[in-house]
Amino acid sequence: MRCLFLASAIATLPLSALACDLALALAVDVSGSVDPTEYHTQMQGLADALRDGVVSEALVKAEAAVMLVQWTGTSRQHLTIPWRRIHTFSDVEAISAEIESAPRHWRNFSTAIGEALQFTLAEWSNAPVCKRNIIDVSGDGVSNEGVQPSSLHPVLTRAGITVNALAIEESEEDLTGYFWTNVIWGGEGAFVVTANSFEDYPDRIRQKLIRETTAQISCALPTCRGLPDQG
Repeated sequence: MRCLFLASAIATLPLSALACDLALALAVDVSGSVDPTEYHTQMQGLADALRDGVVSEALVKAEAAVMLVQWTGTSRQHLTIPWRRIHTFSDVEAISAEIESAPRHWRNFSTAIGEALQFTLAEWSNAPVCKRNIIDVSGDGVSNEGVQPSSLHPVLTRAGITVNALAIEESEEDLTGYFWTNVIWGGEGAFVVTANSFEDYPDRIRQKLIRETTAQISCALPTCRGLPDQG
């Protein structure tokens, strides 16, 4: 698989070939615990966060590639928006408009975070080669079906992909701690952001995207491991 050799490929490319600074996969939870209003809050909040002046400028400057995945239980992941290159502010607006109007694909299934990561990771075979590679996964519950998220850490390491998370602690106790321990991966730059409810999601995803798109610490080395943020 191409993703398994991503880190080594980056190391051998000339700087002129690395026009893409950031490949960012947005993985959104649409499991049964997410009601229609909460689904809309996530999609509208994500679209508005991409439109934020700091985020949109960073995406254009990075000549980023962005995609969107909806996920829920085992074998239920949907590539809602394939990899899309961001060269202009019009590109940012176009993908934001698609996100806010994207139909929901499932409503009543479990939470399979590991399979969401596995599905999203496989899509790197269609991504441009970028210096930084991030999966941004948000969810409101622990993984209760399918492969464990931590089982994907070795292949994520080899692919040079960082996983960051947004924990929506609407009803799950210490979901942030679970995400720190089991989900995020990729070096000292990997982190979890907490939203205390779905109402907090828009502001927190905006802060998260600002951090992801502007930060220069997103490790792509095989030796990287996910560590708690010290900030």
